[in-house]
Amino acid sequence: MHRRVALLSAAAVVAGVLAPAGAAQAGALSGPDRDGPVRWSATDSWSERRTVSQYWTRQRMLAAQPLSSPAPRRTARSEQPSRGNPWSARGASATTGGRGSWTTRSSSTAPSRGTPWSVAATSAVRRQAAVPNSPGLQWTDAGAVVRTTGRVFFTTADGQNSSCSGTAVTSTNESVVMTAGHCVKLNGQFHRNWAFVPAFDDGRRPFGTWVASRLLTTQQWNAREDINFDVGAAVVAPLQDRTLTDVVGGQGVAFNQPRIRQMFSFGYPAAEPFDGSELIYCSGRSFNDTVQTQDLGLRCNMTGGASGGPWFQGFDESTGLGWLNSVNSFKYNFAPDFMFGPFFGNEAMAVYRAAQNTNAL
Repeated sequence: MHRRVALLSAAAVVAGVLAPAGAAQAGALSGPDRDGPVRWSATDSWSERRTVSQYWTRQRMLAAQPLSSPAPRRTARSEQPSRGNPWSARGASATTGGRGSWTTRSSSTAPSRGTPWSVAATSAVRRQAAVPNSPGLQWTDAGAVVRTTGRVFFTTADGQNSSCSGTAVTSTNESVVMTAGHCVKLNGQFHRNWAFVPAFDDGRRPFGTWVASRLLTTQQWNAREDINFDVGAAVVAPLQDRTLTDVVGGQGVAFNQPRIRQMFSFGYPAAEPFDGSELIYCSGRSFNDTVQTQDLGLRCNMTGGASGGPWFQGFDESTGLGWLNSVNSFKYNFAPDFMFGPFFGNEAMAVYRAAQNTNAL
């Protein structure tokens, strides 16, 4: 069997950095449906969220390490990702589509009140990479992707401070972050001190730190960490009486779409040769994994820390908007220049729908 290397690999335990006294412990919120997503409580009160927010100092964020996820497990044919019922939701005024699909667009893309922050609008470096086939470069344009993509920080059950990537998506509660399953739960334990920092920039937090109130993942990842269903979500609490996508805007989401399409992938890789300080992207045509999983593949040299970062179909480079259609999940050790992500079928859709219908408080 080929060995798969988790995208979040080569972990180093940060000695002595544990959850502070009184920090929230992940506990069961409600039992899952037989085939439905699993939801857990991350924080239950304003005081717990304040503790988590205060815990994530700039120093701890910069010191957070990638972590390893388990090797893929083969699944029975009946448990392969679903392929039916095309459905999507796109980030950017509400519109209802026909034939069973619908779209929504987040109307707010402005920075939070008076936040002094900007991204240079130059695209010279990116254009040198022969886009749309980039294996991994710093994103130097502005657009919604800068605000909606961010770093995810959490403490694992063994006390290790770690990082992933995530995406703010349009949703009913305006509070959903999509990421990878192993970025919310690993080795049978949900992570603690879970926070999302959109537009993270070398330790700067232009839109604040958003603390999770609920964490969700697929039934298949929860039960046996099946890499085909490595999908997770967080519902983050309001910050200064504003919801997440009211502040940063939201990307669209799409499920059960054609598999072989042009994709753009984003994330905050933190392992060499990257350091987690910049938003990195890859682009190219996706392909099917023929080695061990039902996942999608993409040429990409992003490393640990990029897990959970978005894959977009229909990505518009001028606006930075697209349809979230997978997330960074893992790499094989024999193919370090290729990234793999789960197919967004009915299981991923169920996680998203459950998240957007969950109270953020």
